[in-house]
Amino acid sequence: MAEPLSESRLRVEIDAASFSTGNDQRDGDVPSAKFLDTDRNPLITFVSERVDATSVSGTLTACGVPRSASLSIVRSQVHTNSFTVRATTRVDRTEFGVTAARGMAGRHLDLTLEVTCVHA
Repeated sequence: MAEPLSESRLRVEIDAASFSTGNDQRDGDVPSAKFLDTDRNPLITFVSERVDATSVSGTLTACGVPRSASLSIVRSQVHTNSFTVRATTRVDRTEFGVTAARGMAGRHLDLTLEVTCVHA
């Protein structure tokens, strides 16, 4: 994080096999080659290009496919040595080549992220 906020940069890496949907069968399907193909694409990444008080825009890469993405900041809290941000976005899974389960799985996924950063 930097001052001014627009000078800040963000890089996030998510273990693609770490998703938990609350459904054992779905949790087994998500890492498979039908969906995220985590053997070939173990990480989902986001690299920011623009940060401001209301949004973070950048490149989201899933299944090896990079696409522009914008997250809307819906809540932020600043504490003495940390801050927490909650942000939302909508992702079209077909833009990343995830087309399995047509009619059974939604094309658009609404994501909510809550991140806490602690000053070390």
